[in-house]
Amino acid sequence: MGPTTVTTISSRRWILVIFGLLLAAGMVFLSAPTGARADAPDTPGGDQEQTDFYFGGVIKYDDQPVEGVTMSIEGNGFKAETVTDAEGKWRLYVPEKEEYVLTVDEDTLPEGVIVDPAQLPEGIQPKQGTTASFDVSFGLTGSKIVNLFLGEGERVTTSFWDQLIERLMNGINFGLLLALAAVGVSLIFGTTGLSNFAHGEMLTYGAVMALIFGVWLKVPMYITIPIVIVLGAVLGWALDTGLWRPLRRRGLGLVQLMIVSIGLSLAGRYVFQFFIGGGTYQLPGAGAPRDIVIGPIKLSWIDVTSMAISIVLLVAVAYWLLRTRIGKATRAISDNPGLAAASGINVDRVIRIVWILAAALAAIAGVLWAYFRPGVKWDMGVQVLLLIFAAVTLGGLGTAFGALIGSLIVGILVEISTLWIPPDMKYVGALAVLIIILLVRPQGILGRKERLG
Repeated sequence: MGPTTVTTISSRRWILVIFGLLLAAGMVFLSAPTGARADAPDTPGGDQEQTDFYFGGVIKYDDQPVEGVTMSIEGNGFKAETVTDAEGKWRLYVPEKEEYVLTVDEDTLPEGVIVDPAQLPEGIQPKQGTTASFDVSFGLTGSKIVNLFLGEGERVTTSFWDQLIERLMNGINFGLLLALAAVGVSLIFGTTGLSNFAHGEMLTYGAVMALIFGVWLKVPMYITIPIVIVLGAVLGWALDTGLWRPLRRRGLGLVQLMIVSIGLSLAGRYVFQFFIGGGTYQLPGAGAPRDIVIGPIKLSWIDVTSMAISIVLLVAVAYWLLRTRIGKATRAISDNPGLAAASGINVDRVIRIVWILAAALAAIAGVLWAYFRPGVKWDMGVQVLLLIFAAVTLGGLGTAFGALIGSLIVGILVEISTLWIPPDMKYVGALAVLIIILLVRPQGILGRKERLG
């Protein structure tokens, strides 16, 4: 391969890295709301800045209110705390309707007393390894009442190694669903050279279709998921037929195509907001209890199903790439498009199949991401887009198997990093590893300097 080709490959790589870093900076800037501490227990909420959304409730022990209990809320870059008043009441205001973690400071409870798990509100369960930390979310209104009752009991603590194993399993689950999207991005890049910044909206599209069929139309999820995959494939066909193939034939450069993908991303995002609004919707079975216990690992049936679907689809893609004629043609185009075309391969046809496959994988990844997150929201795709690019770049640009390895590494690092850093900063660790790998091995783990694929 000549110097010109090497320079082109290098420029593509650094364009992707620069855009990823700019996107990371934007996400950090946009996700930096600050919390307020309410020190005055005279009224629920104290001196917090009041918004349209809040969690509130009463804490009682033996039917008597408990004063002076510290309550905190955290999530989506926001953190605040307050103290129960003389009537045991508390209120915590949040900036938006999202998923949060509510925590009771057990050091402020009476001695030998915990939050009674038998009297928790419906749908509220302690997070694994705790007796006083809960995932909470809003319903149809802008307020959520969480009344808590205390009882005698032993406070639960989890050892470091148990937490490590638990987060490792969560990381594998996250990495597998991330791989479904990353493999599609890698195949598109390998065959066309395009860094598709609209791939996040392809994930959102799959989640929205699952919302429409699984929730609004009440179609069972085992039927909804195949429907979502088919609709995702249709989206991929439509995008290539109506947009990308005509642009390729007009001879647009890669930078122009990448800018088009950014515009498509913005347009798709606000189309979703127009049709489903700015709220967060839950798919059937979201928040299922983790009643499958294997040592320190606790899984829900949703977790097991998600990992099973991801593994089956990834194995199918690997077989398609290694054993089928179209798969081998895809790899040939990734190696050398000109030589592949000269040998009789219909490059346009293969690229269209790649778009169909990538969009179908992105759609099902969107459904699994909605369960893992959990929730369907109009901008959910952009929240994971940076990690997708990190996984693709880490594994090696244009290599599907590299994308798989990179996704698993990113997913595990993101989850394990929460043992040492705040959850809202967990994506920083993955980006730090990405930068280090690029400094040591710029082509990625499985990439090679002299080729793409």
